[in-house]
Amino acid sequence: MTDKSLISPAELESLAQSEPCVIIDTRAPEAFAAGHVPGAVNLHDIFTYLATSSPEGIVELRDKFAEEFGSVGLSGEETAVIYEQSMDTGFGQSCRGYFLLQYLGYPKIKVLHGGYAAWTEAGLPVSTEASAPEPKTFPMTETGKDLMMDAAAMLDAVKDAAVVKLDVRDIDEWIAESSSPYGKDFCPRKGRIPGAKWLEWYRMMKPTPSGPMIKSKEEVLAECATVGITPDTPVAIYCFKGARASNTYLALKEAGVKDVKIYFGSWNEWSRDPSLPIEEGLPY
Repeated sequence: MTDKSLISPAELESLAQSEPCVIIDTRAPEAFAAGHVPGAVNLHDIFTYLATSSPEGIVELRDKFAEEFGSVGLSGEETAVIYEQSMDTGFGQSCRGYFLLQYLGYPKIKVLHGGYAAWTEAGLPVSTEASAPEPKTFPMTETGKDLMMDAAAMLDAVKDAAVVKLDVRDIDEWIAESSSPYGKDFCPRKGRIPGAKWLEWYRMMKPTPSGPMIKSKEEVLAECATVGITPDTPVAIYCFKGARASNTYLALKEAGVKDVKIYFGSWNEWSRDPSLPIEEGLPY
């Protein structure tokens, strides 16, 4: 099995037969019920949870997901394999699960490349049976705590020209036409974190017969070069709530960019604090 975090449907099928795995479906419950990878468990909260980076918010997030991941059987011995419908239809929700597990220090994590769409395209079996996992004690550690930035750390990054502040939101959010994917006025302010560069998250992917896939290392680094990112550049990514940022995070890490962090509270948090600076209107 490769050391890469992205695995193909065939690799997942082989992995599930050779070692303990917990396969996590991040889609909505109704999509899961209609058909899923055999043996998978459903954790849609990976996508829906809106985090804040206050000390209280971080404690709440850590406790919530340690409990959730433990409830589906992750003890540290099992490989967690996470998927969504396809890499561009869930705003990066499988990658959000990947990032949360990394942040919580989980040792073995994979993402099904291409998601459920790639699994079915490969002609592999599907199931409608609900799983009943054995709850385990989740082994939360501090090893990944520096991957997640709070608002204060992001403000420090704004003042540091060496750090690329990478906005990966959709274009209507970047140009301050909309505040979020939930609606134009979901957040109180529209705009950008000052000094941010824009690299729309879709650019990390390309079409294939099995659906959108994250680009090769060389292709990702070529996209990064357009905004001044090299493998040695410190990068601070944000989006609206950390999902699209997680898709980009995984693409950059797979491509060998060494220092990548996510401001997980992202625009949902930043825009709600009037003391934090923003750029409004069209980018200049």
